[in-house]
Amino acid sequence: MKGKLFLIAIILCTFLALLVPSSCGSSASSDGTLNLYGLAPSTLDPALARSEVPLAYVVEIFSGLVSFDPDLKLVPDLAKGWTVSNDGTVYTFRLREGAKFSNGRELTAHDVKYSLERTCDPATGSQTAMTYLGDIVGVSERLSGVADEVSGISVLDDVTLRITIDAPKAYFLSKLAYPAAYVVDRYNVESGNQWWRQPVGTGPFRLEEWKSDTIVLRKNEYYHLEPPRLESVVYKLYGGIPMRMYENGEIDITEVFMGDIERVLDPRSVFNKDLRVVPEFSLFIIGFNSAAPPFDDLNVRLAFSHAIDKDKLVSLVLKNTVVAAAGILPPGIPGYNESMSGLAFDPELARDCLARSRYGDASSLPQVTLTSSGHGIPSSVESALADMWRQNLGVEIEIRQLEPDKYPDLLMGEKDELFIFGWIADYPDPQNFLDILFHSGTADNMGEYSNPEIDLLLQHARVEQNVEARMGLYREIERMLVEDAACLPVYFGKTYRLVKAHVQNLPLTPFWIPRLKHVYVLPH
Repeated sequence: MKGKLFLIAIILCTFLALLVPSSCGSSASSDGTLNLYGLAPSTLDPALARSEVPLAYVVEIFSGLVSFDPDLKLVPDLAKGWTVSNDGTVYTFRLREGAKFSNGRELTAHDVKYSLERTCDPATGSQTAMTYLGDIVGVSERLSGVADEVSGISVLDDVTLRITIDAPKAYFLSKLAYPAAYVVDRYNVESGNQWWRQPVGTGPFRLEEWKSDTIVLRKNEYYHLEPPRLESVVYKLYGGIPMRMYENGEIDITEVFMGDIERVLDPRSVFNKDLRVVPEFSLFIIGFNSAAPPFDDLNVRLAFSHAIDKDKLVSLVLKNTVVAAAGILPPGIPGYNESMSGLAFDPELARDCLARSRYGDASSLPQVTLTSSGHGIPSSVESALADMWRQNLGVEIEIRQLEPDKYPDLLMGEKDELFIFGWIADYPDPQNFLDILFHSGTADNMGEYSNPEIDLLLQHARVEQNVEARMGLYREIERMLVEDAACLPVYFGKTYRLVKAHVQNLPLTPFWIPRLKHVYVLPH
């Protein structure tokens, strides 16, 4: 969880290992404690968390007005219900009476208003505020420092909040499930710059302990919904190699990565019975820096797109663990177009496109560098991509790596001509991909792509109230983006998890949701 921006680097080996509980086998018991593999988060501030490591904790410690359940249905959370005006622009939320923070202080509508406005305070420095709260009237003025508050957020009484948005938008409520809209305790926040080391939230768990090698979450006794069935969750930070820990009985759930996938998929393997495969609402992208040479030239973008054999990449390098992407919207997302053909692999056409560009041939191109996340040796995917561009276009690609933990925050300012980019849905709507990633006015348009015609269509789709017409607009927009090589969609992701039988009720969903409150562990 975008989130997020739920901007993600899908190639990071830590990706879903942190979004999914991992219970220690040898030490786990039926005492209600779940032991997980974990990494130390850079922050636990919901307004700042935007990558998978901090979000894995934030979604358990904090909550907002609404949430997604395991069936991906949007459900009330801190709000027990809401009404919408006839014109679709005014939402009136009624909070749950008696809802409290994890320290026992009663929640009011003033706390919700404070939290939303704090995310939009330019002093907070949130990179997700405009993406997820920007539909609210007055948010842009607050973010720019012109206004001291958000005019579209009003407290009617202690349990009633009114939010006014700039136009009717079918996806607006879903955005409020993202951590940028989570509620924080103002007294906790005002206690000091490092307040998030001891956060007070309204989520199903509270932070009990944070040491160099351990994070412990404890069931929140003041939680306003059905209490978690786990008493505590222990994250063992940097505890080892997850697959090896699973084999040794130290943890009960692990993500399966490329080196182990073949033996896990083997029906004869002892691990095969534990395997769970879940398609994701995710996309792995090669981004083009469209605002600078050489990828401000359409023919160069087309040349680099036609030079990549996605099927070969998926079968030989990724061992068919993912699905080659013709378009941008993953299967299962509303608006998905199964007949999308995309830009096919065609080396001859790729060279023709390069010849039609203003450069004429590869020898005249400026240096092209691929920005990725990692340390040291490039990934097998990056190496394969570089080989294909070398063989099919005659272009030598350099690879420059950024710090993985900081990659989402650094990418916009430090990207080169090409860049690795991953995106997983924050809510199941095509707007979460096509609009957020490609409208010229959005903060998450990493490639700085700009097409006035597509901008107008995206703006039309935002306010279209007829579902069929809206999905039709998004299918047309996706077609135009693909034909204009706005990016190079490479593959749609899947997750491969090993889950021991005694871990029960683990939500397996195509995008992140708060998970741990649903889990329980059988005696073993």
